[in-house]
Amino acid sequence: MQHNIFTSMRSLKIMDGCKGTQVYALNPSGPTTNGGGGVGGGGGGGGGSVGEKFFHQLQDHLKANSVRSKSTRTFQASNAINAIAESLLPYGLPLTDLLEPQIDHFLKFVDFVETIADLYRRTENCPQFEKSKAYMEQCIVFRGLYDPKLFRRSLRSARQHAVDVHTKVVLASMLRFERREDELVGSSSTDCCGTNVECPKATLVSGYDPESVYDKCMCSSSCRGEVDDEFDMEDEQCSTSEEDGDMSFCVGDDEIRCIRYNIASLSRPFKAMLYGNFAESRREMINFSNNGISAEGMKAVENFSRTKRLDSFDTNIVLELLSLANKFCCDEMKAACDVHLAYLVSDMDNAMLLIEYGLEENAYLLVAACLQACLRELPNSMHNPNVMKLFCSSESRERLAMVGHASFILYYFLSQIAIEEDMKSNTTVMLLERLAECATENWQKQLAFHQLGVVMLERKEYKDASHWFGAAADAGHTYSLVGVARSKYKRGHMYSAYKLMNSLLSNHTPVGWMHQERSLYCIGKEKMMDLNSATELDPTLSYPYKYRAVALLQEMQIGAAISEINKIIAFKVSPDCLELRAWFLIALEDYEGALRDVRALLTLDPNYMMFHGKMHGDHLIELLRPLVQQYSQADCWMQLYDRWSSVDDIGSLAVVHQMLANDPGKSLLRFRQSLLLLRLNCQKSAMRSLRLARNYSNSDHERLVYEGWILYDTGHREEALAKAEESISLQRSFEAFFLKAYALADSSLDQESSKHVIQLLQDALRCPSDGLRKGQALNNLGSVYVDCDKLDLAADCYMNALDIKHTRAHQGLARVYHLKNQRKSAYDEMTKLIEKARNNASAYEKRSEYCDRDMAKSDLSMASQLDPLRTYPYRYRAAVLMDDHKEKEAIAELTKAIAFKPDLQLLHLRAAFYESMNDYISTVRDCEAALCLDPSHADTVELYNKAKERISE
Repeated sequence: MQHNIFTSMRSLKIMDGCKGTQVYALNPSGPTTNGGGGVGGGGGGGGGSVGEKFFHQLQDHLKANSVRSKSTRTFQASNAINAIAESLLPYGLPLTDLLEPQIDHFLKFVDFVETIADLYRRTENCPQFEKSKAYMEQCIVFRGLYDPKLFRRSLRSARQHAVDVHTKVVLASMLRFERREDELVGSSSTDCCGTNVECPKATLVSGYDPESVYDKCMCSSSCRGEVDDEFDMEDEQCSTSEEDGDMSFCVGDDEIRCIRYNIASLSRPFKAMLYGNFAESRREMINFSNNGISAEGMKAVENFSRTKRLDSFDTNIVLELLSLANKFCCDEMKAACDVHLAYLVSDMDNAMLLIEYGLEENAYLLVAACLQACLRELPNSMHNPNVMKLFCSSESRERLAMVGHASFILYYFLSQIAIEEDMKSNTTVMLLERLAECATENWQKQLAFHQLGVVMLERKEYKDASHWFGAAADAGHTYSLVGVARSKYKRGHMYSAYKLMNSLLSNHTPVGWMHQERSLYCIGKEKMMDLNSATELDPTLSYPYKYRAVALLQEMQIGAAISEINKIIAFKVSPDCLELRAWFLIALEDYEGALRDVRALLTLDPNYMMFHGKMHGDHLIELLRPLVQQYSQADCWMQLYDRWSSVDDIGSLAVVHQMLANDPGKSLLRFRQSLLLLRLNCQKSAMRSLRLARNYSNSDHERLVYEGWILYDTGHREEALAKAEESISLQRSFEAFFLKAYALADSSLDQESSKHVIQLLQDALRCPSDGLRKGQALNNLGSVYVDCDKLDLAADCYMNALDIKHTRAHQGLARVYHLKNQRKSAYDEMTKLIEKARNNASAYEKRSEYCDRDMAKSDLSMASQLDPLRTYPYRYRAAVLMDDHKEKEAIAELTKAIAFKPDLQLLHLRAAFYESMNDYISTVRDCEAALCLDPSHADTVELYNKAKERISE
């Protein structure tokens, strides 16, 4: 029988912390424990749900504990503790009935390996001018993967191979949005990272030139300026004298003297009018008053007919010329007006004024420039009604299409931002409808229809949701059948939903999400079997852990519930799982643990609403703070060192969150926060912290470092190096040298490059910094020394890092001992790391390298149990099976991991196994899938070519 979870209640401590008016501040206005709403509300009277009973037990226990207080304060203490219970758990405890897995809004596939292998084949074999579309498809397929770098790499490749201005504008804007430069204080939408790939001026140049996209851009001078320099400035002011002109155009009372030949050369209609059979060909004076152009405009036409230049004219005059050029088919003048006006677009307000002219006059480049101004202001421009009017309606899309500026990628970009901003909004629906209208290829229809289904489901419009999910499934997206089933379930057709998922499992190789979805439509042991199968096939799915944890809670097994949710938090940190654990910890009276988890989840999502969206996380922190010990900023630094050294990343995040609450403008703390988030693979949140660090920087050299890290983390290595060098030129600092060393080391280092990295790290260590960062620098320096075979110097670095509690240095020191053939010492170092580290899956994995096969198997089994996303254990076990001539079992071991983590190394190894078994077709498929993930992987390229030769033989 489980120990009563409430017997350890520290009642006296809580009462002391809740004296005075603070008690009443903790009592929120909301549903009472007898109410019907909220998570624990249930149905009101009667026995209530298990969750309600458990919550009432909590209150009863808290009230009972108040008896232990002094009699003179019994009533006050009872009210105080009751207020605490109601404040911390005003909506009761979580219920399994209210848990439901999200339907992903990106594309998912039953056979992902075959999908990306086919993508690679088509990308490699398509014509050059079609490559941009192929890479864009890769982007969208990779969007749902664990690694955002794959998405960004494909996006850059799509931009690299773009041909037309429209595609360049949209893709360059998407690349900029990936860095969210709109959040950088002082930055402008016209800024670029310094290369043609994102330069707003370079995007307005049509043509296919994949080799130049990473060249330095020419932001300092416009294309027009370069052309203008070719002309003598005196020519700008010259005009036709009466002697030169041989005819005149009359506009009102004004007479504009012209050269007939020059005007006739502007277009075929003018030539026909002036040299053909029309009466005007025989007149010296032609009345031009009814052609919608002013006298000033006609003077500009005459000027352009001679100089082919527009830069001396006002914008209104150029707009008149554009209109006249359209009316009289003056292609050269129209193109010149288009270019001139396009380069005048400087911001979104300016763009919204000019775009109407562009749409009316079919000015392709002008509309492109206006679109770019709006797109580079996203997501802020999405809140501008004029901008949304431009994009949202079907009529607007048709107007854009007439000018060549309505495309699938444009509406994909817009709709994804809308989904992120507010999935349920009418704007999101309209943009997705436009996306569907632009969809021509199957994969485009699958995405558009599926996302419409997801949005309609969120809006509780189940009939429409079912329609769109069904359309996506008909287009070939099997995963959308999950949406069809869910829509049936929401409309009360549970058995129909169950039958659909049962059929899906029967007709395809089972994957985790199929079992997860079917579990919703069954009960009891069958439900738990499906959930367990889902976890076995895909341990990254969070819903099965959450359901099992809440089910255990409802059986009063709160310790087991926490252990269950800990399993996924150990390798995949998400706000919803941290919320659930905090919920459990509050019930267990572990307020410090609960506060830690709430602080960590607010680091991931500052706007997170707790308890199924009913309480803001910040409010819960305020309720929990009086119940735990308060720490000064100095105490927090000590705590941060302790948690950092014990590799407790979630605990470290919580401490940093607390420190930032006291000092929100501390850029150094924001930077530490970003490092922790990267270690937890929370890249989106890490980038947000980096942007805040940059914004709060007190100096230019510090700001440049953070900008460099933002560029590095989004794949702009050279630009990051330039930022580091600029920072060092302003002031030598630890972080600038460290950034430069880190970016340089991210490549194949030769002996000379290694010396440079070593020097940079030594320079960094000579600069002031704290022990946390110096430990990291020493660790990195040790790694470079090991690569250079300077083992004694490496050992010194690792020992110095350990002296300042950089616990991860045990791993480097173990590597040194191993290379010195001191396997026992290496094993002991890793054992120390396992004992010290809170997150020690990697330590078990590394220790396996320094022991015999049986012990290695045990360590790797533990590593997989703690973190199933680590691929080395699967590769090791597969290699052992191959050595034992158990080929099928080896392939199965790799296939099991590839199903939920299609990793380059796993695919390469499986391809090699297939090749050794003479299964060259499977070898080629796995190589193609691996090369889709990394086209430059030399070993896979070699194996791929070899297998293709064998097939052709």
